[in-house]
Amino acid sequence: MQMFAALLAESEGRENLVDLDVAPWQWITLLVIISVMLLVDLLVVHKEAHEVETKEAAIESIVWISCGIAFTGVVAWWFGAAASGEYISGFLIEKSLSIDNVFVWALIMGYFSVPLKYQHRVLFWGIFGALALRAVFIFAGVALIERFEWVLYLFGAFLLYTAAKLVFTDNDHIDPGESKFLKVVHRFVPSTDEFDGQKLFTMKNGKRLATPLFAVLVLIEGTDVIFAVDSVPAVLAVSNEQFIVFASNAFAILGLRALYFLLADMHNRFAFLQQGLAIILAFVGVKMIIAEWYHIPTWLSLTVIAIVLTASIGISLKFTRMQEDSATAGRAFDATPSDSTVDD
Repeated sequence: MQMFAALLAESEGRENLVDLDVAPWQWITLLVIISVMLLVDLLVVHKEAHEVETKEAAIESIVWISCGIAFTGVVAWWFGAAASGEYISGFLIEKSLSIDNVFVWALIMGYFSVPLKYQHRVLFWGIFGALALRAVFIFAGVALIERFEWVLYLFGAFLLYTAAKLVFTDNDHIDPGESKFLKVVHRFVPSTDEFDGQKLFTMKNGKRLATPLFAVLVLIEGTDVIFAVDSVPAVLAVSNEQFIVFASNAFAILGLRALYFLLADMHNRFAFLQQGLAIILAFVGVKMIIAEWYHIPTWLSLTVIAIVLTASIGISLKFTRMQEDSATAGRAFDATPSDSTVDD
């Protein structure tokens, strides 16, 4: 806690976002760390296909989140406290927004009836593709902002629009079968409805066909493009440095598989999470729009994001518990014999 206090205290005194001189070896180190973590996850932890239990998912989620938070210290060591303040703010923004992504994945998996033991492998390749896509979005976004500062207003306005849309959109009613990505796959790629283990393609009657896992992977990548359009501008509101934005995105995304297995079946318990995410998006949208006249300090951004996320989760869990208690009381009342029955 003392370290975070120091980070926020130093970044509070900065009126503008940090401007870093990132050496090639630092980029290489970051990419090596990410690659090693992915390989350990694929070749060691999940070498054999198996159903991920809740306890296993919880432990892995703690490890992934801890790694993401720990990298704050690396950023502070290399670039100073102000940069690390931007990194942890970006990490929290991306992590909170990605929770909604998890629930959409659950809808896709359920639509295709993907066996639990095969879900981790397809999500691994989904995460791998997401990292590449995010890199493209991040470098393009930063380049646009550096060349055309007015793009910040477009990003900010788009985030406000997305926030409003979140309030009135229910992901429960999204139909994966109506996805344009899926229609393109079925039109151009010969497919089969049968699974063949963890394979994306299989041979049947001498023909090479895409299994349902390939369609799932395409949909996952498609949804990530949509979510990246929201989340990357949001992170760009707290940092204009490509290294910081990519690192915060990467570490937040790496732990999504474990978070998926932990939260996928708990969507109904987070009734107000979407509203909380809308508030966060609206806040960073306003931050972007007013940046030319007033720079909201990093410590304040981090505080607002943490409070809103914690409050939305806490209120959701309390609301769900009240509903469950009410339902239990109702069942108990229905089971109680009426007076007329007793008299008879």
